[in-house]
Amino acid sequence: MRILLIEDDTVLGAAVRDQIAANGQSVDWVTRLDAATDAVHGASYDLILLDLMLPDGRGITFLKALRARGDVTPVIILTALDQVSDRIEGLNAGADDYLVKPFDLAELSARIGSVARRYSGNPNPIITHGPLEIDLAARSIRRDGKPVQLTAREWALFEAFLSRPGQLLSKAQLDDKLYAFGAEVESNTIEVHVSRLRKKLGSAIIETERGMGYRLGKP
Repeated sequence: MRILLIEDDTVLGAAVRDQIAANGQSVDWVTRLDAATDAVHGASYDLILLDLMLPDGRGITFLKALRARGDVTPVIILTALDQVSDRIEGLNAGADDYLVKPFDLAELSARIGSVARRYSGNPNPIITHGPLEIDLAARSIRRDGKPVQLTAREWALFEAFLSRPGQLLSKAQLDDKLYAFGAEVESNTIEVHVSRLRKKLGSAIIETERGMGYRLGKP
């Protein structure tokens, strides 16, 4: 999952960025709305975390413009504005969730997961795929009843396949899910992670379309 964080508080922004990265997800962090606008035009995001009070304007204005042009990227508002009227305004502008500062980082991770599941069409955190039982909320997997340990990057990659069952994903698309702007990416990183997932979850879990990309294998 690739996330855009729009937050001008450097302490909070760094904490949120590190939390997202620790979960194996890619995050681009900007502190102004003009930079956020450039970011959404230059990359495809799975979710946006949006502060409402920024140095160059209001997050609500950015959100309304996003929805006006038909962009349906899920948005979670992060703000110190805790009045009911502020929440109503944010939700009516097109936000999917609203988290008031200060908040627990673990709760933020749970909210991100919940919104992502709703948009993938499967709000149930427990899914099965062949011999695999997958708990999306707990980020855990059992294969034939036995726990399987994935690294954060392996989980993020597998989650990308789970959210788009049957869809062919190019190497570039998968790189986008794992790495933020400016991150150094080894040329064979995706191949290495795919190989490790096959060893842990079964050789048929990910199919290769030579020269085109990968897709989740059939159950």
